Amino acid sequence: MSHLFEPLQQRSVAFRNRLAVSPMCQYSARDGMPDDWHLVHLGSRAVGGAAAVIAEATAIAPEGRISPADTGIWNDAQADAWARIAGFIEAQGAVAGIQLAHAGRKASTHAPWLGRGAVPAQDGGWVPVAPSALAFDAHYAQPRALDRAGIARVIEDFALAARRSLKAGFRLLEVHAAHGYLLHQFLSPLSNRREDDYGGSFQNRVRLLCVVLDAVRHEWPQELPVWVRISATDWADGGWDIEQSVALSRLLAGHGVDLVDVSSGGLVPDVEIPLEPGYQAPFAARIRREAGIATGAVGLITDAQYADALVATGEADMVLLARELLRDPYFPQRAARQLGAEMPVPVQYQRAW
Repeated sequence: MSHLFEPLQQRSVAFRNRLAVSPMCQYSARDGMPDDWHLVHLGSRAVGGAAAVIAEATAIAPEGRISPADTGIWNDAQADAWARIAGFIEAQGAVAGIQLAHAGRKASTHAPWLGRGAVPAQDGGWVPVAPSALAFDAHYAQPRALDRAGIARVIEDFALAARRSLKAGFRLLEVHAAHGYLLHQFLSPLSNRREDDYGGSFQNRVRLLCVVLDAVRHEWPQELPVWVRISATDWADGGWDIEQSVALSRLLAGHGVDLVDVSSGGLVPDVEIPLEPGYQAPFAARIRREAGIATGAVGLITDAQYADALVATGEADMVLLARELLRDPYFPQRAARQLGAEMPVPVQYQRAW
């Protein structure tokens, strides 16, 4: 029996299997508005059989976008545009999810195929914000350190984004605290040099994430799950590491979190990462084992048997795919056939099976 195709229940939400579409930025929006590209991109992966389809890092405020071409959910028009997409995903039997994000010091950058580094003001760029006035690297703009009022706005923006996400019809919400973006910047001592109660000690550095989660949970129904994506390690001396990730994960259930989506890196440039299939899965396994919370494994996973083994051996509760689903939106259907599992095929496609 395939463990990868066992259902998973979280609160009132039933996931039809253990495969989820990892959030993948498309850099294809205008003024934060998702459009037909996002409908087809996300919708085709719902048709392909994934249990959850999580929309890309979606900015909670204009200044929280990674690039000017990022999607957002800081106004009601954006929420209305997302509603059509969430509705289509749900109609295919998948759970519609959205990742709420603020890029912090990595904001106002070019889409990857347009170059590297900061977008100048004359081309639509802006001054990013961060816990401390430390640029990501020489190609990025120096950010402005957030004051107390700025931190309060970030917390409120996350809460309002959660409210709009619910209005748009999403049933899974993921808070992005990984890959060197704002909440991760507060977590890591390499980017957080504050001397107030949001910096210094571990308790202070995790404070913003915990307060954000409390604010999100105030708006997000108790019957719907919340996930958090973290970077388990910065892959850099003196940075955020797996020991701190385990300690943080022990706290997260108390703030309404149902699963920790375990990635890594992104905080500082030019680090050596041992890239190979499943290279981050041991972090997910350790967090699940030591923190007692459900985890998701992600990272160059392309093989159905390996994904099945991650669930079967208790290393993770969900397997999130990114690049493999760009290559093949129907990977879940293919994996089900390889593993001898039953999976419904859309009636429009049954002639191919």
